[in-house]
Amino acid sequence: MHTAYYKEYSTNLNRDMEFTVYGHAGKPCIVFPSQDGRFFDFANNGMVECCKEFIEAGKLQLFCVEGNDWNSWTAKGDEGWRIGQQEDYIRYICEEVVPRVYEIHNETSGEDYWGKIMTTGCSMGATHALNFLLRRPDIFDAVIGMSGVYHASYFFPNYQDSRIYFNSPTDFMKGMPWNHSILEQYRNCKIVLCCGQGAWETEAIEDLT
Repeated sequence: MHTAYYKEYSTNLNRDMEFTVYGHAGKPCIVFPSQDGRFFDFANNGMVECCKEFIEAGKLQLFCVEGNDWNSWTAKGDEGWRIGQQEDYIRYICEEVVPRVYEIHNETSGEDYWGKIMTTGCSMGATHALNFLLRRPDIFDAVIGMSGVYHASYFFPNYQDSRIYFNSPTDFMKGMPWNHSILEQYRNCKIVLCCGQGAWETEAIEDLT
């Protein structure tokens, strides 16, 4: 299996960010770590091995990125600063990681691919995966979210502004006009949200019902 590690400076987050690529071709997929997790967790928890058949067959290429939750969702202190960190992370992924996905994918696959990208993740990684697709369906067109919590009030119970609203899928989807133009893009996406039945998944189950 083709594997490559990268460490690159982010102008949006003002620090070095790491990511690992697994595979040489196929659908490019950005993998978000679980809450406060690291870019290597997906592999260390056996998830890359589960996808091995598709990766080695050239059907799937994973880009396991670093998180930023400790500065945003799970940080303590000023809520405005925290949600600002989340918006910086969104810019980092869309403005810095996505161009590198295309560059690396086209180099390793020998293709000239500029199509859309898939997202996935577990727990908080699923939250990011769905949120990115819903925020930017011009970039992303498929998601597999596993046991995610999709309402921002879980992390911001006492604070609300437009930035939090647009990082809370259960809220902004509920409030979206039925004739909004973005809905047509959603209809062309593949969205799979699943959830286990463990002791820590009550909130995730409620968000799917």
